Parts: sequence; C-alpha cells; structure tokens
Amino acid sequence: MNDERLTVAQTADDTGAPQAGDQPEPAQQPEPLDPPEQARGRKRRGPGPVTLLLLPALLTVTGVAAFLALGGLPDTGSEDSEAGASAGADIDPSYVPWLRRAASACTVLEPSVLAAQIDQLSGWSDDSDELSGQKGIAAFTDSEWRTWGKDDDGNGHSSPRDPADAIMALGRRDCSLAKKVTELRTEGRVNGGLVELTLAAYAAGPDAVTEAGRVPAEAKTYLDEVQALVPRYEALDRDDSGGAGGPAGALLTAPVSPLTITSPFGSRQHPLTGVTKLHTGVDFAAPQGAQVVAARRGRVVFAALTSAYGNRIVIDHGTIQGKRVETTYSHLSSLGVAAGQSVEAGAPIGRVGSTGLSTGPHLHFEVILDGYYTDPRPWVVPEGV
Repeated sequence: MNDERLTVAQTADDTGAPQAGDQPEPAQQPEPLDPPEQARGRKRRGPGPVTLLLLPALLTVTGVAAFLALGGLPDTGSEDSEAGASAGADIDPSYVPWLRRAASACTVLEPSVLAAQIDQLSGWSDDSDELSGQKGIAAFTDSEWRTWGKDDDGNGHSSPRDPADAIMALGRRDCSLAKKVTELRTEGRVNGGLVELTLAAYAAGPDAVTEAGRVPAEAKTYLDEVQALVPRYEALDRDDSGGAGGPAGALLTAPVSPLTITSPFGSRQHPLTGVTKLHTGVDFAAPQGAQVVAARRGRVVFAALTSAYGNRIVIDHGTIQGKRVETTYSHLSSLGVAAGQSVEAGAPIGRVGSTGLSTGPHLHFEVILDGYYTDPRPWVVPEGV
C-alpha cells in the first residue's frame, strides 16, 4: 500500500490538502466493560450454600470436559474447520483483483486455485527460503522468475517480492501448463481433470505427467494440499461486481470508454507543477464532454469544485472482501450528481473536462482501498489494455 492516505470525509486535491468544510466523522469510543470505580469497590466473597451443594456436580462436568479434551470422543471439527477457512481466506484485499486478472488468462484456472497454491507455497508470506532460493508469496526462484516474471503493476521493476507481479507470473506459468496438459489430453496421452493435471504438472513437471498418463504419484501430496485449501477461497470465484458488469478479471465498470491510459498510477513528475510525487490514479484519454459513469453501485459522498482536481466526485461503494472501496472522478467539465445521492454501476455522473490542474481533457480516476490509494488498473482494466 502507498503511504499517502485519503478518507471519504476528507477529500484531498493533488497537493494533499483537505478541502474546506469536509471534516472526518469522529470514531465512536467503546464503553468500558468494568469501570475502575466499581471494580475497586467490590469485595471477594466466600462460597455460599448453593455453591457447596453444586460443587460435586461441577467437578464431574469438569472431569468429562478434560476427558473429551484428551481425545475421548472423535472430533467432528465442523466449527473449527469453518473458523480455519475464514481465517485462511483473510488475505490482503488488494490481491483480489490481481488473482482474478491472472486467472482470467485461461479458462482452466480459477482465482481460488491460484490463492490455494500461494497459501500452500508460502502461507502468503514473502519471506525467502534460503535453502531453495524461493522468493515472494509465489515462491519463485531466480531462474523461474527470468522465465515468468514481468512488471505487471507498472511500478518500474519486476520482482517476485512484488505481490502483484508474483500473482500474475504464477497465473502465466499455470496457464502455460494448462495449455500443455490440455493438448496431451486431447491427444489421448493423459487422463484426468485439467485442473488436477495442471497442478500435477506444476509440482512434478509436464514430462512426469506424460509418462504417468495421469497425475503422477510424486505430485499427489502437493495436489491434495492445494485442493484442501481451495474451499477457503471459493468466494473469489463468485461475481462480486455489485452489478458492475465489468470485463472478466475486473471488479469495476469502465468509467469512460474506450479505456486509453495516458498516465499510469505511480511516481511521476507533475506536468504543470514539476513536482515528483505519487500519481494517485490513472489518466484516461477522453474528449471534452464525454460521458463519465459510476464504476460500481454506491453513494456519492463528495461532488464539488476543488482547486487541483477541478470538478471532483467521490463515490463510496461499501466493502469488497472486507475492505472499504471508493472511486474518484476528477477534472470534470460538469457534475451530474450531488453528495448523498445513490447511483448504480454505469449510471451517468458527469462529463469529461479539464478543470483544475490539467493540461487537457481527460479523466483522472482513482481507487481508494480502506483509505489508501491503490493501482486502479487491475480493478477496472481488462487484460491487454
């Protein structure tokens, strides 16, 4: 995540200064569970007659509980399994669009499979394995990275320690293996499900799969471990677009069409001020007066003229994967909505312009995840754009 922070109630312009009149809502303070004055006034009391009568029964219950804790009866594990599944699925929400985008590269993959692989490979930790030389959440070696690694998030460098780059690289590797095992099965040389064969090829190599004609024995442990983790992440496979109707691998509808990026997210020198700082969104080329639409269903929380962003709209979309998501639309020539208004995905909200600090008509579009700017491209831009 980037260090630069923006809250809905405190909308900032390109200089980072809050706009007048927008004050953040104060956080509610939890009520104390045990006021100190009351706690100090309490006195310890001895056991009453009812307690003495019930004590033998309590000791019996405690003994039974201890017996069960030591394995006296089989453990169904239903509640613990569900709790573990929820905990296992608690991944960084900024990874979600990259998982979906990587999986959309081929029909065999699902985001849940990629997530389960990463969980099995690293447990979502980017620590290096000094013995194997594996790096990052997808556990790539240097030689593997030279084959599959790219600068997918456009931050100027390609690294297996960059989660976005690592997820996309794993997707490319899996899709390449999926293509090979699909050809082998079409030729009648192997049998089995394509997902299982792809994971087996990842673990043991395509030659081992070909020689066995199925999932080879040396890949079964890896396959079983990944498949056991998939249910934790199946929610990633379901449409969570909120009616966005966006392309495969994207969570948001395109705010303008076509999507032509003229300035990506990341550090850059501002064309007017000359100051090098974080470009907090992406600039989409669009003619003066072109229609701008809401990228997702939500509520308009800001719609006004600012000094740097010009006419600016901020929409709160609620939560995705447990994190608050907002989108912003700046330099508009006109505003078509007002603060407090609810909008649907694809609904017109304004027109492209060049108000504020702008060199020409375009849309400056931002995605804010839990208060921090994040790269909008995997959220809204289909693969290849």
